Amino acid sequence: MGSFKIEGGQPLAGEIQPQGAKNEALQILCAVLLTAEPVLIHNIPEIIDVQKLIKLLQKLGVKVSSKGSNSYLFQADAVDLDYLSSDVFKEDGKGLRGSIMLVGPMLARFGVGSIPRPGGDKIGRRRLDTHFDGFIELGAEFEYDRENYFYTVRSERLKGTNMLLDEASVTGTANIVMAAVLAEGTTTIYNAACEPYLQQLCLMLNRMGASISGIGSNLLTIEGVDSLQGTEHRILPDMIEIGSWIGLAAMTQSALRIKNVQWEFLGQIPSVFRRLGITLEKDQDDIVIPAHTEGYKIQNFIDGSILTISDAPWPGFTPDLLSIILVVATQARGEALIHQKMFESRLFFVDKLIDMGAKIILCDPHRATVIGHDFKSKLKGTVMTSPDIRAGISLLIAAVSAEGTSVIHNIEQIDRGYERIDERLRAIGAKITRM
Repeated sequence: MGSFKIEGGQPLAGEIQPQGAKNEALQILCAVLLTAEPVLIHNIPEIIDVQKLIKLLQKLGVKVSSKGSNSYLFQADAVDLDYLSSDVFKEDGKGLRGSIMLVGPMLARFGVGSIPRPGGDKIGRRRLDTHFDGFIELGAEFEYDRENYFYTVRSERLKGTNMLLDEASVTGTANIVMAAVLAEGTTTIYNAACEPYLQQLCLMLNRMGASISGIGSNLLTIEGVDSLQGTEHRILPDMIEIGSWIGLAAMTQSALRIKNVQWEFLGQIPSVFRRLGITLEKDQDDIVIPAHTEGYKIQNFIDGSILTISDAPWPGFTPDLLSIILVVATQARGEALIHQKMFESRLFFVDKLIDMGAKIILCDPHRATVIGHDFKSKLKGTVMTSPDIRAGISLLIAAVSAEGTSVIHNIEQIDRGYERIDERLRAIGAKITRM
């Protein structure tokens, strides 16, 4: 288990280029299974979760070759279906939540898709019903091996249908879309997720020859086609990492420039940080955060009541940034209620922040009240362990801003979602060592 040692309280300055979006990459990489032709993908983040998925694809028989920095060529023209039923796959597939999205394209193109119960972050219940209910509605037969926690769906040819999703699941929508593009007839998906990364997947599939309309809305219409062709695709900048850098700049009272963020895909993120009193300036396609030497003041609601920040499906605020918002609020002027609606274990890292001196009341598994210090009392360095990706980066931001030395264990969780994070922090002035 690796660790970071951080000497906090250092002034930061410089420019940061966001990595490619982790959540988009996991969808896009699974989509290469839908065609036997080459698919060239750019801006793939070099992070553990993506590397695991690429290795899974290679074991499935997909040819993978590097085409320069963060660019890879994939060709799924010799897929090994026997791997799906092997003990090796049953073990390999457990370690990555995104492996669930292999099922849709495999089912659509080869008539069978299997997956062990996937792992990932321990942030609460993350059920798979939406995925498999969608496959069943498309005509697949569902099997579940309870002894081995192994799911399988089969179909000679999926049939288009009308479906209403029980929740606007991003991965569920992506999986069903990838299955439906090769189904016979028309499929409509209502209550579909409409996040930018899902939009990017649909646009890529259309370039491959699919027929998807309603992109960006919660009602998708898919006209099934017989086959798809190769294409070239560039992954968006990671909006969660962009939010992480904004939070880091505010907490360290540092001036930073975040390059090429593609503002049109950031949704609520800039406005939520502004509600915390953080100044964000738009300079062409960059975000410029000035040094908040006088701190930042939380805006109450217009009736004077305490600000509440909660997550919601797109275009609501992403749950992946609530941990960072919570940390940033610890040094604000004022109070905020953080309401994590979607995952009941995601706020359980706040005890580490309390140990560092933060004023936080954990109301229940979903809500925490934060009373800001207004930088009159800095957080203090401590020893802690990262429980998941987003809590991990939040603790890292706290440590970089704190007085004294901090050690963060289990940094593999952070590496799952953030590319070379220690190197990039050092480049802007942080004192961080990987141990």
